[in-house]
Amino acid sequence: MASDPSRTGQPRNKHWLWLLILPWIGVVWVPFYNKIEPVLWGFPFFYWYQLLWVLISAVITALVYKKTKALPSGRNAQGGAR
Repeated sequence: MASDPSRTGQPRNKHWLWLLILPWIGVVWVPFYNKIEPVLWGFPFFYWYQLLWVLISAVITALVYKKTKALPSGRNAQGGAR
């Protein structure tokens, strides 16, 4: 069957890509985090909020990559001869 993504090396479910918009929303909406309080370890909210999004973005990007990367094509990836 040619439409089977596990055989053609096509990407899996692309709906996971919508998660990539979350970091963008989190840092583009500046009025939300344009303040000093609360302070965390001496850092104003403005700075630690943005640094937190760096970590969150890395986790989201890794998750989306894992969920959308192409499955191996053919039987070689499953240990069988082709």
